[in-house]
Amino acid sequence: MTEPHQPPPWPVGMIPSRFAFVAAPNPGARQTLAALTARYGQHDPQEADVIICLGGDGFMLEILHTTLGRAIPVYGINCGSVGFLMNPAIPDDLPAHLAKTQAATLHPLRMHTTTRTGEVIEALALNDVFLFRQTRQAAKIRIEVDGRERLSELICDGVLVSTPAGSTAYNLSAHGPIVPLSANLLPLTPISAFRPRRWRGALLPATARVTFTILEHDKRPVAAVADFTEVRDVISVAIEEDRTLHTILLFDPDQSLSERILAEQFTV
Repeated sequence: MTEPHQPPPWPVGMIPSRFAFVAAPNPGARQTLAALTARYGQHDPQEADVIICLGGDGFMLEILHTTLGRAIPVYGINCGSVGFLMNPAIPDDLPAHLAKTQAATLHPLRMHTTTRTGEVIEALALNDVFLFRQTRQAAKIRIEVDGRERLSELICDGVLVSTPAGSTAYNLSAHGPIVPLSANLLPLTPISAFRPRRWRGALLPATARVTFTILEHDKRPVAAVADFTEVRDVISVAIEEDRTLHTILLFDPDQSLSERILAEQFTV
């Protein structure tokens, strides 16, 4: 679940002044980093009021993973391409501007995998967890939700579970539904389903535990990915939201994450 439209996590009237700037390794982000640190200084993330992330959505995801379970918020300035999780421009007065931002609290998905060798690997995802075939042959996957079998065999290129914040990313490209932040739903979306051909996926409650079992895994190997953590040759993958962890993302008042997700549904 995600709690949108909250005030910044500072005392009322406080104007943040200690910034930890982090930049992606591209020229635009590096130039912006130099300009902002010259003007506002640089603080260690452990002592800063806020982390200022300069880059694109991929770099933002990396930074958000480092803040899971911590109280420090992250404000992104787009120095990349799409920038869905970023704010569009550098404010003239960064401290005063940050005091007026809106916060979105995001909870990750926890992926629990078992591989063919018996190894158990866990990873977290703020965008999505997806499975995909490793060879030319389609994957065969059984789907259970809260211990109850819902689909005995999905023949496909893959399948994914997305957070609401990630529903406009890979999930949307796979023709899954965009989910508002306040909906408390997780999209379950097939990737190039062959059988059942007309199955388009499901919307699950945020409390659901989804288990994928790989059928014929020796013949049809499958990998699983949680954001940027990939596990090869899995035989089972369980996914559920981890409410014990969270990260805080800041947006301009007229550019909230909830508004962006809503507007994306009317983009043609």
